[in-house]
Amino acid sequence: MQKLTSQSEWIARARAVLPAAGFGNFDPGIVIASGEGSRVWDEDGREYVDYLIGSGPMLLGHGHPEVMEAVLEQLPKGMTFFANNSKGIELAEAIVEAVPCCEQVRFVASGGEADMYAIRLARAYTGRDKILKFEGGYHGMSAEAQMSLAPEARVNFPQAVPDSAGIPQSVAEQMLIAPFNDLAAVEALLQEHDDIAAIVAEPLQRIIPAEPGYLQGLRDLCDKHHVLLIFDEIVTGFRLAYGGAQERYGVIPDICTLGKIIGGGFPLAALGARADIMAHFDKAIVGADKWLMQLGTLSGNPVAAAAGLKTMEVLRRDGAYERLRDIGGRVQKMQTEALHAAGIPHQICGDATLFDIWFTDAPCRDYRSARHDDPARNATYNAALRAHGIFKSPGKLYPSLAITEADLNLTRAGVQAAVEALRA
Repeated sequence: MQKLTSQSEWIARARAVLPAAGFGNFDPGIVIASGEGSRVWDEDGREYVDYLIGSGPMLLGHGHPEVMEAVLEQLPKGMTFFANNSKGIELAEAIVEAVPCCEQVRFVASGGEADMYAIRLARAYTGRDKILKFEGGYHGMSAEAQMSLAPEARVNFPQAVPDSAGIPQSVAEQMLIAPFNDLAAVEALLQEHDDIAAIVAEPLQRIIPAEPGYLQGLRDLCDKHHVLLIFDEIVTGFRLAYGGAQERYGVIPDICTLGKIIGGGFPLAALGARADIMAHFDKAIVGADKWLMQLGTLSGNPVAAAAGLKTMEVLRRDGAYERLRDIGGRVQKMQTEALHAAGIPHQICGDATLFDIWFTDAPCRDYRSARHDDPARNATYNAALRAHGIFKSPGKLYPSLAITEADLNLTRAGVQAAVEALRA
């Protein structure tokens, strides 16, 4: 069969065999051919500075030589076993050492799977059914997680709005929705409902930071009402700090979920908690009626574990996080300076390790307030960035340790071009 080299031909092929012509993750109008370090190339050979980095896991960049070496060392020893393996056990030890709330962990293959099990674990431990989540919070693709992730209609809290077809109404009845950064709303729900198993939260909700004292306030309310606190650290784990948001903000949840970086670019995620909570995965301890069944063909995959272990080793080295924050801070600064000079209202929202722009001068503190005054402006800005070789999500920018001075210079030029596109 003739090799297709044109991106348009690949897109046509995708349109024939993939719903909406894509994998469901990203713009199907671009097909990535390869990545190396801080760069990716599409099927037409166009080169980009990569600030998408696989939606977060490639914190060291593509094809990091030490990670590649670890993977190539493991491959001839076996690609998957279903049984326990030493690399997976080593990775579990490293996570327990790094993440404050984890005394034990269980591996799964994706972050959404980890979040699903975390919710189920909270229900098993407490014997309660309801879950409180925050409007706009992303916790994967389970039925519970697909409640009020991106609702178009503004309904009254705590009503849950399904974001997907195929979810029974009974799921919505077990979910309570609150606005992020509003402790009074959370406290009112906890006082009204005595059957809440857990509060699940992203400590950095998408790119919206928790206000000072908010996360500790959640911790205190959970303790007061005997409710578990789940931190979804799929994104923030090993990114905001080596110990994740728990280390960065000094607030320890009961359960956390981890993904992306711990697999070093391979499919791997985990959930972790205190040993007494994790005991619900052990039938011999809790009995059949309280046992939480969990298994997965690729859970604890040794290739992914080897990649994750090496990634974490590199991140432990002196200066890694200082450098990551410096890179992110410089990208933030070049954008805000250019936009200020052009008189374009905006806010940089997030953390130096994960952020983006809202084109508004209004405070962004929750799902309803974090929005562009004119969404077309964001689309124009991001399209211009991509046209000038800067590859990112429409709503997030992920710095990586692979970014070089040359990349930052190209980014600055792309930002200037994007700002000019807004002024045109």
